[in-house]
This record gives sequence, structure tokens and C-alpha cells, in this order.
Amino acid sequence: MYIKLKDKSLSKRVEEFLEKNDIKYFTSLDGENLKYAILYIPNNFKEENFKEIDDLIEIVKIKSSYKFVSREFKNSDTIIDIKGHLIGEKNFMFMAGPCSVENKEMLSNIAKEVKKGGAIALRGGAYKPRTSPYDFQGLGEVALKYLREIADENNMLVVTEAMDVENLDLICTYSDIIQIGARNMQNFSLLKKLGKINKPVLLKRGLSATINEFLLSAEYIIAHGNREVILCERGIRTFETMTRNTLDINAIAMIRELSHLPIIVDASHGTGKRSLVEPITLAGIFAGANGAMVEVHENPECALSDGPQSLDFKLFEKLAKNIKKSLIFRKELE
Repeated sequence: MYIKLKDKSLSKRVEEFLEKNDIKYFTSLDGENLKYAILYIPNNFKEENFKEIDDLIEIVKIKSSYKFVSREFKNSDTIIDIKGHLIGEKNFMFMAGPCSVENKEMLSNIAKEVKKGGAIALRGGAYKPRTSPYDFQGLGEVALKYLREIADENNMLVVTEAMDVENLDLICTYSDIIQIGARNMQNFSLLKKLGKINKPVLLKRGLSATINEFLLSAEYIIAHGNREVILCERGIRTFETMTRNTLDINAIAMIRELSHLPIIVDASHGTGKRSLVEPITLAGIFAGANGAMVEVHENPECALSDGPQSLDFKLFEKLAKNIKKSLIFRKELE
């Protein structure tokens, strides 16, 4: 549930009441309306006690299972400011880079190319959760140092994946956006810890997660204190074998309807095929995505991971131009 103020000037009295009764809450501005999301009410507190401030507030019960990521709670789109770069509502964020950081020189070359194409965030894996234990697992902290240095040189943000609670603090030292991969979407210990950090979280949908489960995972992070969550549709596992995954375009439009959180499209993982990355990215944009993430490599055939879905520089340049055109056209359609 949440509390809606009848007059914002009364906020101090309401906060004093909540704190006096040990009620845990956070505030959210929904347009002109100041709302208090109620996270915890002590057992000895009776709901009729709210009558003490009944003249100041309106109490609203939220019906959906995911409470504070829903538009029932906040109808206006959330906008997240990351070092002056915005995502959410009409603000689009483009993220690009290699699947894995392989070496410094290659990362530098890729960063320069994706920056030219309009990418704001440099993505790259330092720790790689691979299906086979014999595949390349990433360079670890060395890769994090390369990402930070090269992103700073190109005035870009860093987005990289945290695989577990143990390496989260280290990742936070170097990264601007903490990515949580599909395999960890329901790692509840990690989600709770993410709620305590002061960094935006990019949460990817699990391989077989429903939209409801996906939003509940985001709810874990928000309920534990971190309101800056970016959702990512990256494809789900279906009976189809022609593509690596099936990117759920429906989910992008559906989540935009259900939630105020920004959502981006990752067609690299969603398709697993280089030739499909552009059309499916553009489809995601027209479904309402607030951003896009793609994998780029200077020589995809020699990439240590995800080569078949990585764009070379020429294909990336074409995609970047068509993203810009699509955003202009989408604006005209609104």
C-alpha cells in the first residue's frame, strides 16, 4: 500500500507520524503527487491508528503482486540520471561493446567505434558465467580496470555484470551500471544486496521467467532500498531452435504498460544471430524500449565469446544510423 498526501506542505507531519510508529517507507514523486510507499508496519500497529492523520492523507491498496514497480503505485515513467545521462520516459540510452573484455587495445578500438555511433555506455564482461566450465571465463579485475580507464577516456559509462554477492563490491568500484544476467534474475540473496547499493541496476529477464516473475525480481531490489532499476528483455527459451533465444517483443510493450521502470532491448542475446540484431533491435524500439544493448567486436569470427551474435564495425555503424532514424520516426508517431 501507499499513502498519498492531500497537500505536499503536510509532509513533515506525516513523516513524524510514520517514524514515531516505526513504519518503514520511501517517498516517490508521481507527477505533482508525493507518495509514501509503505514497506513495513510493526505487528502492534493497527490500521485504524492512521485515523490520527486521516485529514492529511489518502491510503491506497495496491492489487498487483509487484507493488512498487507497478503503475498502480507510480503512473509517470521513472527517469534515472546516471552521471548526467538519462534513461526513461523519452530518454533513450544506447549501450554497446564486446561480450567479453579480451585485451586493452581491442576494447579501446571498440569503445571509439561505438562512441561514434552514439553509444553512451560501454558494455563488457569481466566475469563471464559460461555454460561450459572450459569456456573463457573473463579477465576479472584486470578487465574492470580496462573498462573504467577506456570509458573515462571516451566519456562513457561502464556497464558490466556482477555474478554473485562476493564480487559485487568490487564491480561497484569500477562500474556505473551493475548488470544482473539472466541466470541470476532469481538469485534472491544477490537481489537483496543490490537493494543496498547506490548504483543503478540493469536486470535481465531470466531464460524461462514470466513477466510477473521478472517484475517481482525488480520488486526485490526496490523493496530493499534501490529505486534505480532498468529492465532488459534479452530473450526467453522456447521450442524454437533457429535462434539462440526468442526475443519477446510482446514483453516490452506489456511491461511499458504495467511498470514505470525503463526497459531496454538486447537483440544480441535475444537472437544469437548477427543478421537479426538490427531488425529485432528496431522492433524493440517501436515496441517502446527506452534503450538498446548490442554486442560489438572488431573481428567477430575470432571473438572468445558470442562471436556469432556480435556486430562488426560496419554493421554497427549501420545499426546506429537506423536507431537514430527510428527514434525520430517513433517520436512522430506519438
